[in-house]
Amino acid sequence: MRLLLVEDDNHVAAALSAVLKRHGFDVTHARSGEEALQALIPEGPGFGVVLLDLGLPDQDGYEVCGKIRKRTATPVIMVTARSDVRSRIHGLNLGADDYVVKPYDTGELLARIHAVSRRTVQEDPAAAVETALRLGSMLIELPTRQVTVDGSVVQLTRKEFDLLALLAQRPGVVFRREQIISEVWRTSWEGTGRTLEVHVASLRAKLRMPALIETVRGVGYRLVAPAA
Repeated sequence: MRLLLVEDDNHVAAALSAVLKRHGFDVTHARSGEEALQALIPEGPGFGVVLLDLGLPDQDGYEVCGKIRKRTATPVIMVTARSDVRSRIHGLNLGADDYVVKPYDTGELLARIHAVSRRTVQEDPAAAVETALRLGSMLIELPTRQVTVDGSVVQLTRKEFDLLALLAQRPGVVFRREQIISEVWRTSWEGTGRTLEVHVASLRAKLRMPALIETVRGVGYRLVAPAA
C-alpha cells in the first residue's frame, strides 16, 4: 500500500517511515500542508491512506484535511497530541476517517491503517476486489471462504485461508513477513513469526502443492501461480 505521511518533524517522520516500510508500506513524506496537497493531485500516484499530523508549519492541519477531502476520497487518519473530545469531533466532521492521539502504540496505528483501507474497499464498488481467484487447478472463493483443488474442497483454518487469500491476490509479489503478520494476525508482535512459518507449511501440505508458496530468504513469501 502507498501511504502519504504528512509530518513536519523529520526525526519523527524518519522513525515512523522505517516502521511502516518494515510492514510493507511504500511511504511518501510531505513536510507541509502544501507538499501534501501537491502529492494528492488527481494525475499523481494514488495513495491508500494519508497520515496527517495537525501541527504543520504552513497551514492548520484541520484546514489541510478539509482540502484533502475536497480533492480525493483517500482515507485520512489524523495523528496529533490534541486529545480532547472537541478536537476529535472537529476532525471527524471535516472528513477524517480516524483520529490517533500521540503517543500511540505502533500496533494500534497499523491496525487502524488497515481498518480504514478495508472500509474504503468495501464501500467503493469500483475498488472492490474479485470474488474468486483461480490459480491453475485451485479456486479460492472469497465470499464463502472456500478453496477447491481439482474440484475437491480443501479444509483450511481461518488464518490459513486469510494467508492464502492475501498471497493469491498478488501472485509473484513478495510479501514481507512483517506485512503478512500485520494483515493476517493484526499485530506487530515479532513472536508471531514462528506461527507464520507453521501456517505456510500447513498450506503447502493441505493443498499438496509444496512449490506454491515460495520462501524469499530474509524477506518473506510469495505465491507462485501453478500451471493451469
